[in-house]
Amino acid sequence: MNVTYIDWAIIAAFFVISLLIGLYTSKKAGSSAKEFFLSGRNMPWWLLGVSMVATTFSADTPNLVTDIVRKNGVAGNWVWWAFLLTGMLTVFVYAKLWRRSEVTTDLEFYELRYSGKGAAFLRAFRAIYLGVFFNVVIMATVSLAAIKIGGIMLGLSPVQTLLIASIVTVVYSSLGGLKGVLLTDFFQFFIAMIGAFGAAYYIIDLPEIGSLNNLLTHENVAGKLNFLPDFSDPNAYIPLFLMPIAIQWWATWYPGAEPGGGGYIAQRMLSAKDEKNAIGATLFFNIAHYALRPWPWILIALASLIVFPNVSDISAAFPNIPVDKLGDDLAYSAMLTYLPTGLIGIVLASLIAAVMSTLSTHLNWGSSYIVNDFYLRFLKPDASDKELVAVGRISTVTLMAMSAVLALALSSALDAFEILLQIGAGTGLIFILRWFWWRINAYTEISAMAISFVVAIFFSVINPRVEWIVIPENQEYLKLIYSVTITTIGWLLVTFITAPEKDEVLLSFYRKVTPAAFGWKKVLDRYPEERQVIGQLPKEIGLMMIGSAMVYAALFSTGFFIYGNMLGGTIAAVIALIGGVIIFRSWKNLN
Repeated sequence: MNVTYIDWAIIAAFFVISLLIGLYTSKKAGSSAKEFFLSGRNMPWWLLGVSMVATTFSADTPNLVTDIVRKNGVAGNWVWWAFLLTGMLTVFVYAKLWRRSEVTTDLEFYELRYSGKGAAFLRAFRAIYLGVFFNVVIMATVSLAAIKIGGIMLGLSPVQTLLIASIVTVVYSSLGGLKGVLLTDFFQFFIAMIGAFGAAYYIIDLPEIGSLNNLLTHENVAGKLNFLPDFSDPNAYIPLFLMPIAIQWWATWYPGAEPGGGGYIAQRMLSAKDEKNAIGATLFFNIAHYALRPWPWILIALASLIVFPNVSDISAAFPNIPVDKLGDDLAYSAMLTYLPTGLIGIVLASLIAAVMSTLSTHLNWGSSYIVNDFYLRFLKPDASDKELVAVGRISTVTLMAMSAVLALALSSALDAFEILLQIGAGTGLIFILRWFWWRINAYTEISAMAISFVVAIFFSVINPRVEWIVIPENQEYLKLIYSVTITTIGWLLVTFITAPEKDEVLLSFYRKVTPAAFGWKKVLDRYPEERQVIGQLPKEIGLMMIGSAMVYAALFSTGFFIYGNMLGGTIAAVIALIGGVIIFRSWKNLN
């Protein structure tokens, strides 16, 4: 690939600006742990929303989408499009509850909602389990994408790529804290979007493609354009559509799409100025993430089916790529090698931005767990702010080093995506219900976490070696059904066998967060003096469905127009507009 001095200058300018933002925010970020991890709880919705979008636009996302489209067509994207339902539930139901809780991290929630040794264990264990191990796996998949991009587009070795990507990210993340991450995300988001749209526009006009019409009518592409899978084939529509839309979105835990909010999404909501800004941030995020961004990636993925129809074609074009890193996901980076001078620099900067924005968020989020939910809570409760910031910066460097080592052992972003879904299967319903059902306790969550992990290990390690329980290859979706069923039955049994939380703990949580009183009535009725807040839960769930329809309509409207279907595009656009008007008119009552 011919990367000129102009391209390198664009990339260098990007690095310099990112570092300057870290330096600019470093003094204030170092003043206290709350500043370092929550930016003083004073962030506006637009900055938080853009940061969420930038974080989820990691370099492995277009690779993942390319892998999906090449294997299962456009309809295969329902495996992540279905998470919009989770996102909209967070917007209209959970965003204000999180902001009302005023915790520093979502793990601190455990000792607000539960009590005793169970709550303390949950907080400590998940601080390490999620903040270190799970977080390192996620960052490793992002680093893997960086390795593949660096190998194809720049001819760099995996180690060289990781050194370049991680050093700059660690510097501005450890210096600037969350505010540095937010401001850098804002800058990186626009670079990433310009690069994605610019690349798609140029690649469609390549001589090998010819035009958009040639792309859509090519024999390698025409059969992969449907928004929905073939409903005459159960092996297609069950795993690609029915499972994600009926079970996956509410039953599984996945970073960035946690049922009920959580992780770095919760961190953004907790750092908002108020409830209104928390709701606005998550709404903007879901609109941009699902309706604005997918089509440039999809178009490039479809174009790759013409230029590199098979993985062997990618291997032949890029013989320096290690065999264990070859896969359909490489096709995205392979197509970008056709870009001209100048645009190459912008696209490379956009991909670097995608890597860095995701890594920086996960580094700050992971270190917030280590510092607030482990070090401060269990190791040194009297630690000064200066010491806490120092531990946060040390943990940032350590997490990056661990993820880089793991990235060298991974081969596919899709494999990691499926592993993470399997581990969290069956736990999602707890994160939805724990705000609204008094009976859930700490042991509910502990049992669900343990059972889902054991079941995931069984299906990934033991099941393939035991002939009488082997699941057919074309029915892999059964693993998710079994996992969700087993885990849900397990934690429900534990919930009813174990004692509920003490009334004073439940009442303290209820007064603080004031969720809708439906699921708290049995407790509240014992205390007639307590105010029972009916809330707007039915209306909020209705708005969640309207918001989901609005975003899906906007997504498919764009697709219809790209496909040349003006009528379909217009109808979908009108549906999206009606949904937007309903939400806008309901906004005052929501707040």
